[in-house]
Amino acid sequence: MQNKTYLICFLLFVTTFLNAQNTDNTLIDSISRKDSLQEIVVSASRISEKLLSSAVSISKLDARQIQQSPAPSFFDAVGAMKGVQMITPSMGFKILNTRGFSNTTNVRFVQMVDGVDNQTPHIGAPIANVLIASDLDIENVEVIQGVASVLYGMNATNGLVNFMTKNPFHSEELSFREQVGVNHVNDASGISAKLFNESSLRWAKSWNNKWAVKVNLGFMKGYDWIADNRSDLNATANISTGLTGADNPAADPVNGYGNESSDRKTVSLSGKNYVVARTGYYEREVVDYGLQNFKGDASVYYKPTENSELSYTFRTALLNNVYQRANRFRLENYYLAQNVLQYKNPLLQAKFYITDENTGDSYNLRSAAENIDRNFKPDNIWYSDFSKAFNADLKTNPNVAQALSAARRAADAGRPQPGTDIFQHKLDSLSQINNWDIGAALRVKAHLLHTEGVFDLGKYLKTTTNIQVGADFREYIIIPDGNYFINPVDSGSNLVYTRYGAFVQTSKDFLKDKLRISLALRVDKNQYFDAKISPRVTAVYNIGSDNYVRFSYQDGYRYPSIFEGFSNINSGGVKRIGGLRIMSNGIFENSWLKSSIDAFKAAVNTDVNSNGLSQSAAFDKEKNLLQRNTYTYLQPEHLNSYELGYRVLIGNKLFIDFDAYFNNYDNFIAQVEASVANTNDPALIPASLFDNNKQARYRLWTNSKTTVYNYGGGLDLRYVLSNKYSVSGNVSYAALKKTDQNDGLEDGFNTPTWMINTAFNADKFFKNISFNVSAKYQSGYYWQSFLVNGDVPSVFNLDCYVGYTFKNTLLNIKAGGTNVLNKYYYSFLGGPQIG
Repeated sequence: MQNKTYLICFLLFVTTFLNAQNTDNTLIDSISRKDSLQEIVVSASRISEKLLSSAVSISKLDARQIQQSPAPSFFDAVGAMKGVQMITPSMGFKILNTRGFSNTTNVRFVQMVDGVDNQTPHIGAPIANVLIASDLDIENVEVIQGVASVLYGMNATNGLVNFMTKNPFHSEELSFREQVGVNHVNDASGISAKLFNESSLRWAKSWNNKWAVKVNLGFMKGYDWIADNRSDLNATANISTGLTGADNPAADPVNGYGNESSDRKTVSLSGKNYVVARTGYYEREVVDYGLQNFKGDASVYYKPTENSELSYTFRTALLNNVYQRANRFRLENYYLAQNVLQYKNPLLQAKFYITDENTGDSYNLRSAAENIDRNFKPDNIWYSDFSKAFNADLKTNPNVAQALSAARRAADAGRPQPGTDIFQHKLDSLSQINNWDIGAALRVKAHLLHTEGVFDLGKYLKTTTNIQVGADFREYIIIPDGNYFINPVDSGSNLVYTRYGAFVQTSKDFLKDKLRISLALRVDKNQYFDAKISPRVTAVYNIGSDNYVRFSYQDGYRYPSIFEGFSNINSGGVKRIGGLRIMSNGIFENSWLKSSIDAFKAAVNTDVNSNGLSQSAAFDKEKNLLQRNTYTYLQPEHLNSYELGYRVLIGNKLFIDFDAYFNNYDNFIAQVEASVANTNDPALIPASLFDNNKQARYRLWTNSKTTVYNYGGGLDLRYVLSNKYSVSGNVSYAALKKTDQNDGLEDGFNTPTWMINTAFNADKFFKNISFNVSAKYQSGYYWQSFLVNGDVPSVFNLDCYVGYTFKNTLLNIKAGGTNVLNKYYYSFLGGPQIG
């Protein structure tokens, strides 16, 4: 029966590709071609160089490999590259990262399309493949594993991916691709199988080698993965009364919202303290999992001379899906647009682009759930009704757990129920109210302006030493909405955040061109911080034919993102506020750590419930547990990175790429929760911090005091068995070491210790039939975030496809599946289960 299920899953997830483009039937798998491994790469150094002799860790995926991958898209195929971790908050929102410290909005990893950063302005990180063309237009993908900030600016401290698209002067075609599949097969959440489809169109045409145009259109529609983890995040809240598991009145399910810390209260009932939470709703009750994404781009190219090119590109996307940072969001009618102007010739590369963002009708799932409850009945009335019902029931039923359950039913009587018109009307209404204390809307309009230029000074001076100089300017413009962002200086003006930088890079060959040494230096300045200098030193030595060893040292910084610096969000009684002094002046100095407040509350409850103390006596006994906030205003994040690597191509058959690295991080940008008591009287502070209604509660962006080291390595192997068969595999290892104060504030490492990918590919092994079988293993790891902390189980996935190329036609068909064993898994805690 189990094998039949696997077969059904495999057959249902059918992918059909109709490619009206030229196909070279004599081309063997790209990893067997020496010229493929010696292809020119640009991302690692911003100059032309061979992949084998590149000075830093870089992996490449070309169009042929993408076509032969069983992954449903090129973006998914990147997840099988060496050292790349992919996490999935949504089918339409997947996050790439390398070398640790991953999260659901990865601001430490840069994602580019043709060298253009496609991050969204207010988030400060890319939204997956929203502003990227489809597989039809991808020429190749380059991934830099490790810090690249010296050449690309301060966000690239973890790494960088650059998606290169096809140039219409070199690739004229009309192509169409239709992909149809099914997901939610045997979904334990009770969702029946759902249809998924994605359509893509590419058209490119050139005239007289002077003018060219290119158009890409894409549309995706499906039903998203379900996030329904009901593990209790607050399981020990009532342990002093023996109320655990299903009897815990303060339960906080991972994907239940409206029962978090801001929705809980300690109530005194029959001489004991009980922590009680509002009931809340599950995620699947407050969100539409319908997935839809329209995207497109149009480009015009002009060649003033044979060796120069001027181009303009407009990209746009309109999407509906689920997005996650500290909370989960429904992105509804979320709009992105990008205008890009580029010029390049052998000496100069220059670009200017503007990215526009409008969150449309998006809303916060947590705020929606808790405010449905509060609209039904304010907290003070609900807790009063709860207490009355408990006392009444306890008179006739001495079972405390049953009395608490009955009290909840009584207090919830008349509460809006999911699936009813009243519930949906209330949800729709709250999603339009732009105040998370009373509504749930996410209403942000933002813009990013960027301009840069890189000049080949060495070529201009006609010297044998390579010298490149470059400069860039970036400005974020946020339209204050009064909820998510404000302008702390001028409430009537836009919020503007500016930084600029410049770099110089030089390299020269020594020892009869066997040794190449490269030096680079970058200077960055942010309007709120002093200038920072970042150096990079690399060396590559040619041991023999196609045999290279490399070393690099890089020093990198990261300035706070717009969200980390300027956020100003009221959410359920807790205000998340940016760490720049102009946003949080005075709060750090006058606040108390939430971790100590939680310990204080737990100790007081134990004293009252188990030790017979009065509440005031317990306050006096446990007040020394309260700790002042010792953190302060934001500073740039910093790291040093050392790397050793080796690449070799043996007999045009076997390719080996190995790297090992060691990183030293300090001043991690992270968050701390703290509260300011509503009294200045030291004697009253413990009572104030015990009661959520007598304190101002904050979540503040700050820097960790812990020095963190992480280290690891990777091995990439590709071997050609014949002109039809090839095998490949890669393994990555990553480890974290914390030292010094170990304050626990650093962003979670959130990375598997081991990631292993293997693949067996057969290209037209029988007539025009091809196939690929790929496997991925990912070890379990600890996930740390402000939504949930805990262990993510290990993952083993199997993907496969069978393809057929029709002879003498332009038609290709693929049928395949991802996760064909259909073992549902989490890529991180708080996210959906993936089947």
